[in-house]
Amino acid sequence: MGKIYFQGTFGAYSHLASLSIDPKAKIIPCKTFDECFLKAIKEEDAKIVIPESNRITGNIGIEYLIFKYRLNIYSEYFQKIEHNLLALPGTKISEIKNVYSHSQALSQCSKFIKKNNFNENVRADTAGSAEMISKNNQKEDAAIASSLSAKTYGLEIIKKNIENENGNLTRFLIMGKKIIQPELGKKKYITSFLFKLKSKPAALYQSLGGFAINGVNLTKLQSYPEKNSFDSYFFLCDLDGHIEEFKVQKSLEELGLHCEDFHVLGVFEADPIREIKQ
Repeated sequence: MGKIYFQGTFGAYSHLASLSIDPKAKIIPCKTFDECFLKAIKEEDAKIVIPESNRITGNIGIEYLIFKYRLNIYSEYFQKIEHNLLALPGTKISEIKNVYSHSQALSQCSKFIKKNNFNENVRADTAGSAEMISKNNQKEDAAIASSLSAKTYGLEIIKKNIENENGNLTRFLIMGKKIIQPELGKKKYITSFLFKLKSKPAALYQSLGGFAINGVNLTKLQSYPEKNSFDSYFFLCDLDGHIEEFKVQKSLEELGLHCEDFHVLGVFEADPIREIKQ
């Protein structure tokens, strides 16, 4: 039986994603994202499931760990995020005064919170908030979390799907120490990599020219400052295509001329949900 590590507590959206990715795996929570990455470094057969970005609120903020540990990306998975208002069984919505959750969940449900005049309380994660509500036993307190959290901690779903927008998705990356990549076939692929440019004027502009010339589509390009620096940046990038395709290889060769650091993070099949127009 394989192992999957996720950040948070049981009932978290990362737990829900892990169950969808591999329901037969032994799924183990970690307190921090750092701990997840360290587990994968030490255990060659373990995988980690990490939220990378949300369709509504953007980046989760784990890019520096991707840069630091350089684990291989095996696949991506888009989890539909459905937020629920959870409280002690028998609680009426009129009795609730305080709502607890992760900052992103609170932000994604801001209209519902404002409409009901709840006091917002930021906590480390959604499932941890649900666990706290269950333990504290106060009817005026509620959590915003998944239906799995309600089941896990014996809470009642007072109101379902309270998010501001339908179609809220979080992109998860499945990562590990082993290097595994699919053979080039007729499927749609993504090649993910990071790079740091040599320090020279117009370096980014020049480095990206090869992608345009070879007709390669970049689906993600984001810059992040190196640790303790405001003038040295690394970039995380995803492109449409497999690294063994000629046009992709030519583009990356051109990019390499301008880099002092370059690392392929993974080649994997694109999640079919990318093809669905939301």
